[in-house]
Amino acid sequence: MRRLLSYLFMALAFMFLAVPVFAQGGETASAVNWVAIAAGFSMAIASAVCGLAQGRATAAAAEALGRNPAARSGIQFALILGLALIESLALYTLVIIFAKVK
Repeated sequence: MRRLLSYLFMALAFMFLAVPVFAQGGETASAVNWVAIAAGFSMAIASAVCGLAQGRATAAAAEALGRNPAARSGIQFALILGLALIESLALYTLVIIFAKVK
């Protein structure tokens, strides 16, 4: 019951907070390019998450190599594949920013 009430209140809060977004007027002379500002924040967040993930992956690979040096080729392959996939997050974010920001 408590979880149901929690979801109900979250839905109500979302509905009440979404109303002012639709009430905004048209463009004015002093309008701020919010898309560019949001793109900057999204690139910063994506870069921070990628940096943290790459650091954790490298630390885990170094620990795995310390525990089992004989499995170097498998660990190295998994590390390089994982780092490439992690870095693709930042690259996809950058491509989306270039596509949306004019």
